[in-house]
Amino acid sequence: MQDLQLLQPSIENTFGALFIGVTLAAFLWGISNIQTFFYFQTHRGTGITFFKVVVILFWILDALHLVFIVHCIHYYLVTNHARMGALSNIVWSFKLQVICYALITKGVQALYVHRLWIVSKGRSRALFIILMMCITVALALGVDIVLVWVLYQCHQFSDLIRVEWAAYAALGTVTFVDILIASLMWYFLATSRTGFSRTDSFINKLMAYTVNTGCITSIGSVAIIVTCAAMPNNFIYLGVAFLVAKLYVGSFLALLNMRYYLQGNANNIDSVNTHRARQFLYRPEPHIRVPQVEEELQASQENICKHDDETDFTRPVQIDKPQPPPIAITVEISSFSSA
Repeated sequence: MQDLQLLQPSIENTFGALFIGVTLAAFLWGISNIQTFFYFQTHRGTGITFFKVVVILFWILDALHLVFIVHCIHYYLVTNHARMGALSNIVWSFKLQVICYALITKGVQALYVHRLWIVSKGRSRALFIILMMCITVALALGVDIVLVWVLYQCHQFSDLIRVEWAAYAALGTVTFVDILIASLMWYFLATSRTGFSRTDSFINKLMAYTVNTGCITSIGSVAIIVTCAAMPNNFIYLGVAFLVAKLYVGSFLALLNMRYYLQGNANNIDSVNTHRARQFLYRPEPHIRVPQVEEELQASQENICKHDDETDFTRPVQIDKPQPPPIAITVEISSFSSA
């Protein structure tokens, strides 16, 4: 009992940090489920497409990653509760979650490179840039393979200190690729402005979202590096690592759904502006009263019939016919102000 009390502080910043990381990861997984449901709702009736298959694969990998980290926490905090010998061993699910992390990060980065290729079509030297990005992502995947291999050589948590170089290399490359993709996407979008306010506003929002997405994932990777370097004897950096995979999946799904969010906002603003334009539209009213003209015409006809015998038929009778009221043409201009 005395030994457990002495080990209590170390458990709080090791497996306690892992428990907090798993809890936050489960929350982010729920947000990814909402994004996935929204994507399939907005793409109903389109059949089986490439991005639908990609979304399903990412959802499966994200769910497997959550299952592995939950099993890891359950193994240490429930199954082997108060067994200090078992707490120092690395369980199999901890190693498998690293594979899911590597597949998710490199898959999302590869799809971002595909987006770069779509945006950069028709530009000079775009093919060379995309080719270099593909090589960079492939090299980063090779670094992740090395990380997985050296991790499978470890059997206790104390062995992780000896393979820190592999973790730093993998996190450094993934951060570098994120920053590079965000910078290139920002450049291609910035040079795609057309001069139309609505299109430029949409592009500006895409630029802001791209930069924010790259910053969020990069900040997560940098946070792992900093916490691992500053506190290598606890598991706070592992708790942060549990969240990074969820951030990648959530950011990519949000990118797929973002244009529908922006289009919805634009339609709402257009409808409001059109309604306001109709309220303040000037509609001139005609100055001729039709009932009054009809009464005058009827009175003139009765007067003619009354003095029929006295009328000189050799002289034409001039009857003032009422002029039809002018037609008021209303032109309604709806506002195309940008969202």
